[in-house]
Formats: sequence, C-alpha cells, structure tokens
Amino acid sequence: MPDMKLGLSLGYWASNPPTQHVQMAQQAEQLGYDSVWTAEAYGSDALTPLAWIGAQTERIRLGTGICQISARTPTAMAMAALTMDHLSNGRMILGLGVSGPQVVEGWYGAPFSKPLARTREYISIIRQVLAREEPVANDGEHYPLPYTGEGSWGLGKPLKPITHPLRADLPIMMGAEGPKNVALAAEIADGWLPLYYSPFRQDVYSASLSNAKADFEVTQGVVVNITDDVEQGLIPIKHMLALYVGGMGAKDRNFHKELVSRMGFEADAEKIQELYLAGKKQEAAEAVPSALADEISLVGPVEKIRERLQVWDETPVTSLNVSARSVGELQTLADLMLDR
Repeated sequence: MPDMKLGLSLGYWASNPPTQHVQMAQQAEQLGYDSVWTAEAYGSDALTPLAWIGAQTERIRLGTGICQISARTPTAMAMAALTMDHLSNGRMILGLGVSGPQVVEGWYGAPFSKPLARTREYISIIRQVLAREEPVANDGEHYPLPYTGEGSWGLGKPLKPITHPLRADLPIMMGAEGPKNVALAAEIADGWLPLYYSPFRQDVYSASLSNAKADFEVTQGVVVNITDDVEQGLIPIKHMLALYVGGMGAKDRNFHKELVSRMGFEADAEKIQELYLAGKKQEAAEAVPSALADEISLVGPVEKIRERLQVWDETPVTSLNVSARSVGELQTLADLMLDR
C-alpha cells in the first residue's frame, strides 16, 4: 500500500497543557501529513484543542481520536462535529469510542451496559443529524428521542438541526478493541481506530474486518522513537503497555489485557497485571515482552524503521498516526513515508 497516509497523534494533555502542539500540527501540515488527532480521557477534552489547531492550520484533516460517547449526548456530539466541519472547511473526522466502565461509571456517572447497542444508536442519531432529511427521532432504549420517560413534560418533539451541515458524509470512525466492536465498526462506520495493531498478527482482526467497505479507513497510532538503542527506546512503550494492561480496567475485565492476550501474549498479560496491581509498576513494565512493544511501534534506527514500514504496507492499515516527539522526527517520518 504505497499510498499509506501519515497522521500526527497528539493525544490528551498530561498534568499541564502542552506548549508545542500547534507548532507540531503546522509543521506536519507543511510536510504533507494528512491528519492531526487529539484525544480525551478525564482531563482535557478532545474538541477544544482540535478547534484551536484548526484555526491555525489550513489543509490538514482534524480528527478526534477519540471522543467518548458517554461524555455527550449524540445530538450534542453531532452539533460539535457539524460546527467544527464548517469552521474548518470540511476537515473534520469524528472518532468515537465507548471508553471503559471505570471512566464511564466513575467519571461520567453513566452505566456502561450494552456498549455495542449504545454505539449503534449513537452513530445512527449522528447520521440523522448530518443528513438533515427529516426531524431526528430514535426509539431505542439508550437515547430515546424525543424523551418520554420519567420526569418528562411530554412536550418534546423531533427536531432538525437549525444549521445545515456542510457534509452529510462527514467521516465517522470508531475506536474499538473487541472482535464484535471491530466488526460493528466495519458495518456502520467509515473507519476504525485500533488501539494496538501488529502487522505480524493480522489474523487477530481479519475476521472482524471481513465485511469492511472498499474505502474503509484503518488509522493506527504508533509511537516513533528514532534511536540506535532499540531496547532503551522501547522502555516508554513498555511503561505505557504496563499501565493499560495492568491498570486501565478492573482485574476481571480489562479490555486492553484481553486484546494483548488475543495477540498471543496471554501469560505475559497475566503477569503484567498481577505485578501492576500489586504496586510493582517498574517490574510490570519490565515484564512486557520486547516483541510486543516493538511490533506495535516504530523504534530503532532509520533503516530498521524503513524496513518495518514495508511490513505495514502489507496490512489493511491506510494511515499511520505517529506520536513524534520533535519536529525533526516529523521530518524524518515524512521523508521515509511520503517520498516513497
């Protein structure tokens, strides 16, 4: 796939606002990157930084990777997307995901039940808003429109958006990990945002993607670290994996741990979680296999990364979203990928 696109993944803010995100996005645009992506967890939101970046760029597509569906009602999400699409002259990509029960129930105060059914309703309502063909209505159990349940005044009625959306086909992508959720993305979305994808283990997702449309986008985030010391360069990725596999979820239900297990690292995932939950975070990171950390990232000298990109070319992935640490790395990746 020689025409694989390149995106810039900025993620969500840490303890303080970053200072280089606008500059990085501007540089990525100048280098020919296709997209820039922001995220949210339970601190900064995804939409506000993306609007700030969009106001200071001209061509690069603007993606949420991801907006959590429990954070906003479907119509509120649709309003934000159509507003951003107008303001950016049609550059918006709406990435959505369910997050996890700890965040949904602990931060948003909402139930996590039936995530697939909720997602299906959520996207259906957004598509109704964007199509603007008739007043928006939904008779599903999760997002009934108009609302007639407990506390209702009985005065609600289906409405059309006042503002005409710029694009009825504004692309909607889903962040998904489980096989059924990935299959749902292939069915109802325009693209998929995997968390971890190994070009050497495509069978993990092949069945779920079997019904994807021909123009279905698969946009994979990868950490980039250009270094001659591969093992040292993998350390931050191992710490990230230890956090997600060990601590981002309950002991008996951690979607990230389940995914890593399906990728063939079940025994390692058990050990990582055991160590992490025991407070041994350093030991948990050390227990992450180098093979796993290496396969989902681009770490090493330039020649190794060039060879690894050839492996990615043979996958369904249509875009790599890089988490580069500097403008120099943005340039190097552009030289490696966009000039082929």
